[in-house]
Amino acid sequence: MAADRRIVIENCSIATVDAHDTEYPSGYVVIAGNRIESLGAGTAPEGLENVDRRIDATGHLVTPGLVNTHHHYYQWITRGLATDHNLFNWLVALYPTWARIDEQMVYAAAQGSLAMMARGGVTTAMDHHYVFPAGSGDLSGAIIRAARETGVRFTLARGSMDRSEKDGGLPPDFAVETLEGALAATEATVREHHDSSFGAMTQVAVAPCSPFSVSTELLREGAQLARRLGVRLHTHGSETVEEEQFCKELFGMGPTDYFESTGWLGEDVWMAHCVHMNDSDIAAFARTKTGVAHCPSSNARLAAGIARVPDMLAAGVPVGLGIDGTASNESGELHTELRNALLINRLGAHREAALNARQALRLGTYGGAQVLGRAAETGSLEAGKLADLVLWKLDTLAHASIADPVTALVFGAPAPVTASFVNGRQIVENSRLLHVDEDAVARSTREQARRLARIAAQG
Repeated sequence: MAADRRIVIENCSIATVDAHDTEYPSGYVVIAGNRIESLGAGTAPEGLENVDRRIDATGHLVTPGLVNTHHHYYQWITRGLATDHNLFNWLVALYPTWARIDEQMVYAAAQGSLAMMARGGVTTAMDHHYVFPAGSGDLSGAIIRAARETGVRFTLARGSMDRSEKDGGLPPDFAVETLEGALAATEATVREHHDSSFGAMTQVAVAPCSPFSVSTELLREGAQLARRLGVRLHTHGSETVEEEQFCKELFGMGPTDYFESTGWLGEDVWMAHCVHMNDSDIAAFARTKTGVAHCPSSNARLAAGIARVPDMLAAGVPVGLGIDGTASNESGELHTELRNALLINRLGAHREAALNARQALRLGTYGGAQVLGRAAETGSLEAGKLADLVLWKLDTLAHASIADPVTALVFGAPAPVTASFVNGRQIVENSRLLHVDEDAVARSTREQARRLARIAAQG
């Protein structure tokens, strides 16, 4: 939409998730081009010019778009497998299948993952892709193409693995890259696809997979590469007790100390999970402003444990929410993680004081933008920020008797998305994608899942 063209949203409740948690029981938002021009209580200003559309949002809550901070899109075509395994056994069971993916499969899986997120209110997404079998095609390009078609703002965390079974790692030998190959391919991906400008629709991060699938050299040199190129860093950290034992046996220290020794703590770094963190670990993350992608459903599905999110937040650690791959969170939805984060954390030491509804919403919006390094652009509703926002319908049977709209959104059933905007462009209407054929995507993902299963069965 041209910068001087406007959309006016009126008669809605608004949760801005700004620094003061400003809320308006009945208010308006004006979008001009790809930015939020103004918002506030009551009705929109008189005399606005070039208004292309007015939306009567009676019965709706408007929030910032949700921000997903950890995912593995390719897993969309291996959902429902190894359902009773812990992390290490789950990885051993699935790596031989994952190692046979190709560009066609990855594109379909990315379409499915992105579609499920977008129709549920995600406006900024990411994918940590680290499986690059030889001869599998342009996997990074396929993922980015799917994100562009869906219309979401996107970060590709270009992953890598170079520690295979022969080196004491978990991936099959034929599923990893060499150190030199991984670094070169990662740099090429950054140079081809990363956009550092304000409002960028595509960014790239450097993302070696995990301590048990990556050499120390790849971690260290990956960090140096990212900082030379001016991009962010992402990996898995402290997900399970087994990972902590692995690091102590192999490196003589726990995961956090190991990451710090390789240059992997800093305000340009975020890590997935961080379930098994002691007080010293949390203090190190707070001191260095290292971010965390909290994935409550996946951690529960794989019996990894409960991350100490209340303690992280109290210490000043940036925390966002992640779906994680849909082989460990089959729903593939982020809006359900608002509720799950709140409920699962209340099973921990802080009990009912662990998280409240507004803290959960902040994790899924501003916290995620902070973790991805985009809090100046998105994650809250403020004049001048990008027009990434969602209209949640809260006047139906599922929510109408809950007086507080934020409580209804977080504690209640998944709310329908009447409209979702990214960069001022509407991508969802009445919980259906506007620019992607959901039925065609469903057929494609089913076909590619069956194709991968056949190939894997043949060995």
